[in-house]
Amino acid sequence: MINKIFRKTPLAWRQLMKEKTRLVVAVSGIAFADILIFIQMGFESALFDAAVKPHRNLQADLVLINPQFQTIFSVKSFSRERLYQALSYNGVKSVSSIYISTGQWRNPQTRLDRAIVVWGVDPAAPGLKFPELQAKKDDLKQLNQILFDEASRPEYGKVSSYFQETGKYETELNRKYVSVKGLFKNGASFAADGNVVASDSTFLQLFPTHKPDQIEVGLITLQPGADIEKVKAELQIGLNPDSKHPFVEVGTPETFAQKERSYWANGTGIGFIFGLGVIVGFIVGIVIVYQILYSDVSDHLPEYATLKAMGYTDNYLLRVLLQEALLLAALGYLPAFFLSFGIYQLTFAATLLPIAMKLDRAINVFILTVIMCTVSGAIAMRKLRSADPADIF
Repeated sequence: MINKIFRKTPLAWRQLMKEKTRLVVAVSGIAFADILIFIQMGFESALFDAAVKPHRNLQADLVLINPQFQTIFSVKSFSRERLYQALSYNGVKSVSSIYISTGQWRNPQTRLDRAIVVWGVDPAAPGLKFPELQAKKDDLKQLNQILFDEASRPEYGKVSSYFQETGKYETELNRKYVSVKGLFKNGASFAADGNVVASDSTFLQLFPTHKPDQIEVGLITLQPGADIEKVKAELQIGLNPDSKHPFVEVGTPETFAQKERSYWANGTGIGFIFGLGVIVGFIVGIVIVYQILYSDVSDHLPEYATLKAMGYTDNYLLRVLLQEALLLAALGYLPAFFLSFGIYQLTFAATLLPIAMKLDRAINVFILTVIMCTVSGAIAMRKLRSADPADIF
């Protein structure tokens, strides 16, 4: 059986290789379409990953947020009283809170201010998983001492390198003197170029208009063995006597992250723009492959008609055309994959967004490429059916 297969003439491959210039043009066009799709998918994924990274670094089993919450970069507060009420429920071990707001960081070198997200935590129970924070939490107990996100944008200044060399870094945050006592790594996002962690006391000093009893995120740690879903349901009902006008929303850190992701995907035009880019790339690929296959069929129409006269069926010739389409898909995908991988690396270096090649994305783009080329081949089949031996001879 195998010998029989290999004895067959690889007509599709020879058709492609006969016109090498046309083949290069076709492969380049498919690669361009694939790169466009890879870039759109990569940027969208980077946006979502960066946006939800802080949520997944919350050290808690359950999270309390304002029911009107949409995004952590414009978060609404709620009364700390609701968080303390949670302590009376079975299964709840401890609670802590986090303040969140956006401040103005001054770059000492340029003297320019830039927006930065400030996290106010209780040094005794920071509520964030960063190991650097756990090691430096005693330093945060002093006023005006902060930790700086070393994965922030470089426009904030050479904070990381200077701190590692000298062990200190001083600047202004909201026109108040602050001193960097350590570094941690979270990363920039489309909405926040950098992050700072401070104690709750320092936070309230930096934001004097912020009411101390109003918090942005409540963190709940459960007793070992407690049923998370059961406690969650009890808290959702118990902390909201009026179900039509709830005071807080109870969820896990992951559901909290999914609300953030939903905001960027559906509440802004960003998700639509990236999705449209994928569709445009797909259509561009179909048009390019169709033009190549159509031209190939037109140029070799007499040969196809001759094969028909020799007894080859339409189905055989159509299989040859589909084989050409699939070969083009594979040849165009490979350079697109490696070029996109390099583009991801350059983008990460330039923006510090968490953009990287993922296996599921690579598979999805390959499937789209195969579909793209198959559809093009199916459209070009109409020309192949017109190859009538009577017209040729």
